[in-house]
Amino acid sequence: MEKIWTLKRQGESNEIKHLSAALNVSMTIARLLVQRGITTFNEAKAFFRPRLSDLHDPFLMKDMEKAVARLEMAVANQEKVLVYGDYDVDGTTSVALMYTFLKPRFEHIEYYIPDRYSEGYGISPQSINYAADNGFSLIIALDCGIKAVEKIADARERGLDFVICDHHNPDEEVPPAVAVLDPKQPDCNYPYKELSGCGVGFKLLQAYCQKNNIELEEIYDLLDLVVVSIASDIVPITGENRVLAYYGLKKINSNPGIGLQTIINVAGINGNDITISDIVFKIGPRLNASGRIEHGKKSVQILVSNDEDKSDLLGEEIDSFNEIRKTLDRDITQDALDMIEKDPEMKDMNSTVLYNRDWHKGVVGIVASRVTEQFYRPTIILTESNGLATGSARSVKDFDLYEAIGQCSDLLESYGGHMYAAGLTLRIENIPEFRRRFEEIVTTQLTDLSQVQTIEVDSKITLSEINPRFYRILKQFAPFGPHNMTPVFMTEDVFDAGTSRMVGKNQEHLKLDLVEPDVHSGIFPGIAFNQSDKFDLITSGLPFDVCYSITENEYRGKTSLQLFIRDIKKRDIF
Repeated sequence: MEKIWTLKRQGESNEIKHLSAALNVSMTIARLLVQRGITTFNEAKAFFRPRLSDLHDPFLMKDMEKAVARLEMAVANQEKVLVYGDYDVDGTTSVALMYTFLKPRFEHIEYYIPDRYSEGYGISPQSINYAADNGFSLIIALDCGIKAVEKIADARERGLDFVICDHHNPDEEVPPAVAVLDPKQPDCNYPYKELSGCGVGFKLLQAYCQKNNIELEEIYDLLDLVVVSIASDIVPITGENRVLAYYGLKKINSNPGIGLQTIINVAGINGNDITISDIVFKIGPRLNASGRIEHGKKSVQILVSNDEDKSDLLGEEIDSFNEIRKTLDRDITQDALDMIEKDPEMKDMNSTVLYNRDWHKGVVGIVASRVTEQFYRPTIILTESNGLATGSARSVKDFDLYEAIGQCSDLLESYGGHMYAAGLTLRIENIPEFRRRFEEIVTTQLTDLSQVQTIEVDSKITLSEINPRFYRILKQFAPFGPHNMTPVFMTEDVFDAGTSRMVGKNQEHLKLDLVEPDVHSGIFPGIAFNQSDKFDLITSGLPFDVCYSITENEYRGKTSLQLFIRDIKKRDIF
């Protein structure tokens, strides 16, 4: 599929020149900083050298005084406390963080993760019954609860207090909890709005430590859990999240908790410099697999473990869940793609809505993402659960999936989510009409640009600009993630040096050797995965353009720079 390259706004030239001189860096480096809103020496210093002292005062968050006071009362009276969280990575790391800190302070404390299939997302009636029947008086809910108005009202009538630590958008009415910590509340003046659920839990512990003169090192020692939540929940790595992620990566690379070390070992990344990308693609999926295949409490068990032998056994089990998840993901994705390929009418549609009662509910979200990547259009994957069709939806750039699904709400039992990802439940007999109406809405609202994959390019550069110092500074832009992605560059008018070739088991990749005309910078290597269809173009003897990020390649003990090619285009010659 042809991709569109869009060059980001390059910033005001005087600001770039001033910053380049102040920092003694190239204009390209200065431009990348200005694009990220960094225009002064002090802002650049804070960006390149994050400090834990830069974290905001937790008491700026609405209800923080109430939350700390309620926790202090529970400690003083040795109440029974239940730490509650969602079954995804953000939820399980949140619970592990809170439970690890509070366990030495309580004689009676437990954690509770709802079952994905019998209880579903959020505060479940079963959990409230469990807490009431077993004498708990305080529930600390993490990564959920902001919309559970009726359930928390019921819990309150039964003598259960809630402290909510959430980061999702609230409705007009918030639950009647003792304290609701959520920076996205309209009347909350907390300066940073994009914390993960685990991040909000961390702020509660930060406030508790400050109020009770507890050394902050005790919670800084848990930042490996926080960075796993930040990476896995795909929240922006800016501001406070950047500080937490920076120090969380330091912790995970130097001295992670026993459980996380086990996950690192089974993921095969021990001894590497673990990055946000490693968490997203290797650590997070394993922690998620427990909730998808069996139960999310297994992830909490390993994250709070202080026994290496037990942790190793849990790690093997969790890794086996991940292997099952990968098999289900692969098989169901292929089923879905085959359904589309075999139906000419469906293949030509602007949306995808697929249903199979036998598909595993735990992987439909992943499958929806895979199918969206293949056909690049709004996609909904449904299966049967408790007599209803339930599933996940994924969108494409600039298309508001949540709003489109909302226009079909009369056909739905429930739905939730945001612009690019959503979940929904409907009666099985309503699927045909929902598919018809959803396609109609998508066809009306989807723009031509939304139907084409876009690569956002940070800057045009020449290959001669790339040298060890340039890359050394570039690495300091990490940790990379949403709103601070790995910089993407484009270089125009390059040629094959004559030694580029197809590689891979099926000759599906390209190993490139590139040169610039009239520039004595030598040959620059690059790798282009799954782009062997461009081989004739690059070996034609004509110039072409490349779009890429810069990486390090280690071969036989030697490290060198190479281009990670995102796309290749024929050079227009006028």
